[in-house]
Amino acid sequence: MFIIDRFEGDFAIISSGKENFNLPKMLLPKDSKEGDVLQIIISIDQEQTKLRRKQMEQLMVELLKE
Repeated sequence: MFIIDRFEGDFAIISSGKENFNLPKMLLPKDSKEGDVLQIIISIDQEQTKLRRKQMEQLMVELLKE
């Protein structure tokens, strides 16, 4: 469970029980407030990951040419 403990500047301090971490407020819904329980879902964008890897490979090829 992730709970908004408080806000400090541009960050929300999120409590996950034993530990706290900072999360930029811009990532939260605009109506978020202290005490709200957050549902956090993280997934990998496979298509963007493939595109980024291809770009990095091309950059490495270009750098090694020099």
